[in-house]
Amino acid sequence: MEITLTVNLVPVNHKITLAVIFIAVRYAMPYTRGMITPAQIRAARALIGWKQTELAKAAGLSEMSVKNIERGLTDPRVSTLQAIRRALESAGVVFLANGDAAMGEGVSLREH
Repeated sequence: MEITLTVNLVPVNHKITLAVIFIAVRYAMPYTRGMITPAQIRAARALIGWKQTELAKAAGLSEMSVKNIERGLTDPRVSTLQAIRRALESAGVVFLANGDAAMGEGVSLREH
């Protein structure tokens, strides 16, 4: 990711000049990058042998939330998916996005 910072001085009147800061981000990751899919969540749980209740507890969510997300019945908040991802990653799961592996998105276990 490349970040460019530009500062322009804009005169308002003879006594006041504003500094206007422009920040341009090139090749920024969209907010959806890093978001995990219901299939990845199910696969990650299976990989580490967790039940939905265990994931819910580790992520600070209700079991029903996990069930609904895995079934694709809800459109979860980004913060909810991040909590699930953190919980699973702390248990050793590595999420693979499209392009990370020849097979596309998936999950793997971190080597110890």
